[in-house]
Amino acid sequence: MKPLPLPTLLSHALVAFIIEFDNEFEHRTPHRTTRHGTTPGSCRAPFLLSMVMWSGFLRFVPDEGISVSEFQRLARLPKKNLRTWLTRMSEWWGYVTLEPNAAEDPLMKGGAGWIIRPTPGGTKALESWRPLTGIIEERWQARLGRDAVEELRDSLSALVNKFEVDLPDFLPILGYGLRSDLPDLHSHAPSDSALPSLLSRALLAFAIEFERESDLALAICANVLRLVNEDGVPVRELPRLAGVSKEAIAIALSFLEKRGYANVEPQSAASRTKVLKLTSKGRHARETYHQLVQAIEERWQDRFGKNVITGLRTSLERLDGELFRGLDPYPNCWRVAVPRPEGLPHYPMILHRGGFPDGS
Repeated sequence: MKPLPLPTLLSHALVAFIIEFDNEFEHRTPHRTTRHGTTPGSCRAPFLLSMVMWSGFLRFVPDEGISVSEFQRLARLPKKNLRTWLTRMSEWWGYVTLEPNAAEDPLMKGGAGWIIRPTPGGTKALESWRPLTGIIEERWQARLGRDAVEELRDSLSALVNKFEVDLPDFLPILGYGLRSDLPDLHSHAPSDSALPSLLSRALLAFAIEFERESDLALAICANVLRLVNEDGVPVRELPRLAGVSKEAIAIALSFLEKRGYANVEPQSAASRTKVLKLTSKGRHARETYHQLVQAIEERWQDRFGKNVITGLRTSLERLDGELFRGLDPYPNCWRVAVPRPEGLPHYPMILHRGGFPDGS
């Protein structure tokens, strides 16, 4: 069997960690969902979010509150995005409130002098979130072996410490075309040695390099293009095969069709089954994807050291087959109600919908 690409191995490990983290948070914390009900007695609880929303935004909100300007600095948010995220965290999802201070113009809601404070439900969520990374890491050590987990951490650190650019310790939400939208890369030097942080930086660095040379995002290539053979693939099978949500697949297909990479057409004249087929442009992009991920891994061996990359690959391959063992959700989790995927995404589909790593 052909070895999996390095970004696929990184993605499998990161997505598995996030899903296990999310399941535990959902089990512990009062919350609401749109499709899967509400925790009993918690009609005013916040909406359920994934780990990326904690890592990228809500972890910067202390119990006593924080000024908007300080929050913006810590979260590394451009001004154009600041109001959007404040609106989502407060009015949409119910984790925080915005309060003016004495020096702030009351008509300038969300201005730099305003204070972000957690709601009662937000405070409970923060209490649940803060220890969870350590809890899941301890579970991995118990389940997968302490030596194997520490070997993975060491191999990731050996790579990440060689990066010349300071990357955030979480994956950004995918932007237009499902490409990686980056924050300011010069304002913060991350030092977090937690597994999801190291995995995120390594995977993001690979995606940045890939997308500098590819017209298509790594998320689209890894989760959709690679699955389409010469006969095409039924659209209804893509979420199961890719391990990502129908909504994420729909975004990818819309982009591929609009840009001339693929067509969705009936399987036959009398069939209602829709099939995704690649155009010549799409087939070229699929081949380019396979060639480019291999080329980047070889470049990384030259740039960062063959022993570093080989060691990382070995550590990831050792754990890859065991990652599904920790993903069974609690009976009260929303994932119980949806079909279990055949595999994990080959690149996280992190969307604005709540940051879930499969685009749910």
